Amino acid sequence: MEPRVSFITLGVTDLARSLVYYRDILGLKPRTVLENVVFFEMGVTWLALYPHELLAEDAGVPSAGGGFRGVTLAHNVRSPEEVDQLLAIGAQGGGRLVKAGHTAFWGGYTGYFADPDGHLWEVAWNPDFPHL
Repeated sequence: MEPRVSFITLGVTDLARSLVYYRDILGLKPRTVLENVVFFEMGVTWLALYPHELLAEDAGVPSAGGGFRGVTLAHNVRSPEEVDQLLAIGAQGGGRLVKAGHTAFWGGYTGYFADPDGHLWEVAWNPDFPHL
């Protein structure tokens, strides 16, 4: 297998609501909108593997049941201030703040928001990660 993730597909309960959230709140530009699917071109994607229990603990949610699905999506930004700005944006339009921005044990600054379906997004500034 080539080291690449082509698609990350989120199961949503209301496609129209999710389109509005990702387009109008998060500012993503839809590439294709069809009756039953919406595609957003996201650029370069990274895949990280992290122990399930530790990832749930990091997000501050239970590891079992509906609170945690075993996956988070991560978006790195250029500064701690951008973390807080994006967390505030993510909490609008049916999204919610899950964990406020804070200094992480690994030296960066991070927080989490959930989209209207509860999909977790980590927003992080990592001083040791290549900047975009």
